[in-house]
Amino acid sequence: MPTFDPSSLNANHSSYSRSPSSPTTSLGANGKPLYLCQPFVGSSLVKGSLKTISSVPKYVDPKEWIAVNLFDFFNNLNQFYGVLTEFCTPIANPTMSAGPGLDYTWIDQNRKQVKLPAPQYIDYVMTWVGGLLGDEATFPTKASRDFPPTFLTTCKHIYKQLLRVFAHVYHAQYQYLVHLCCEGHFNSLFAHFIAFGSENRLFDYRDFRYSGASGGGQSPTAERGQGYPGVCDLIERWVEMGVLGPECIGQR
Repeated sequence: MPTFDPSSLNANHSSYSRSPSSPTTSLGANGKPLYLCQPFVGSSLVKGSLKTISSVPKYVDPKEWIAVNLFDFFNNLNQFYGVLTEFCTPIANPTMSAGPGLDYTWIDQNRKQVKLPAPQYIDYVMTWVGGLLGDEATFPTKASRDFPPTFLTTCKHIYKQLLRVFAHVYHAQYQYLVHLCCEGHFNSLFAHFIAFGSENRLFDYRDFRYSGASGGGQSPTAERGQGYPGVCDLIERWVEMGVLGPECIGQR
């Protein structure tokens, strides 16, 4: 079973300083994204298989399991973002960026794709997801009500939008989490989120992996050590480290 390791928050073996003047860049000294640099890439509160806490328990309705966990992921991510709101501003983050060359767009009321400042985009996501989670017709809480036929499709849309928020934070605000010694908590939440999505078929890594690359290939920024969009580089690194199982990158 996974265990919590609070001591991991005290690990600080890289040249990256946590001083007040430090949170100015999301890149490490070697030019890589900070989330790929040691010791931060390995900072975690969880030791053990995340598959264990992601699989549907015996006798539990799979839809109920997904609903409960999505609710927890949403609340936990919302709490983290609440700490970062003063740093995520329209001036600092004029687009919902998840790495070089990848800006997520919002579908407006006219069904047009529009680029929004990251704080506005995230506010829309959190408001939309919060509304769905509180909607008795979509996420029923009474035993007498069944989940709607569109439940799993809705959950996949929710998962996709929350994944975009995670990706943006890693690329644009991760340095502030490091400064606050919260990277272990955030890494653990994201790793669990990915493992859960893979285990419960909410997440297709191949779709996410190629979403920001030209022609379905690797983004050219990856070759320069900057990582490619959407923190797929982090997911693949965690698979190499054994944090995530190979099924999380489509190798079942």
